[in-house]
Amino acid sequence: MSPAPPGRPRSQDARQSVLRAIDDLLVERGYAGVTMKAIAERAGVSRQTLYRWWSTTAEILLEACVEDARDELRSAPQPDARQEVHEYLRRLEAFLLRCDAGAAYRALLGESQHDARVRELVRAADVLAPSAHDCLARVGAHLGTDLGTDEHVAELVGPVVYAVLSTGTAPEVPALAEHLVRAWTPPPRPRRSA
Repeated sequence: MSPAPPGRPRSQDARQSVLRAIDDLLVERGYAGVTMKAIAERAGVSRQTLYRWWSTTAEILLEACVEDARDELRSAPQPDARQEVHEYLRRLEAFLLRCDAGAAYRALLGESQHDARVRELVRAADVLAPSAHDCLARVGAHLGTDLGTDEHVAELVGPVVYAVLSTGTAPEVPALAEHLVRAWTPPPRPRRSA
C-alpha cells in the first residue's frame, strides 16, 4: 500500500469506488485483464486520480485485500481454544474461496511468483498475519502458552492457503482445528510428590 502523496486528500467515495471496481474487474477478467484504464472507467475517476494514489494495479488490489481481510477474518472471542481455531479457519476458508477480496489475494500470490515488485508488496503488507496473530493470542490464552511466532501463523494459515491454491478446496476444518490445538497444547507439568 502506498502512502497518500502530499496534495489533495483522497475522496473516500472515489477510493471506495476504485476498490469495488478492482474487485469486480478481477472477478470478470482475471488479474491479467485488470488495467488502470479499466479501473478508472469502472470507478468513474480519472487515470490521473488513480496514479496520484497508487502506482500499480497490484497496489490497489492489495489495499482492497487488506481492508476486506480485516473485516472478513475478525471474529468474536470463543469459549475454548478448539472453537477459536475452528472459527478462524472457517472464516479464512470463506475469505479465500467465496470473497472477491480472497480472489484478489489469490491473484496477488500467483503474480508474486514471477513479479518481484508484487512479491515485495505482498511481503510488506501481509494480508493474513494480523488476524492470525489475534486468533493465536486468544488460543494461547486458553492454552496457557505463547503462540505469537511467525511459525505459529504459518501452521494456522498454511494448510488452508496451500489447499485452496493447489486444489481449489479447503482442508477438513474441524480435523485441522483439532490437530493444531493438540499440537499447541503444552504437556502437563509433572506433579511434585509431597
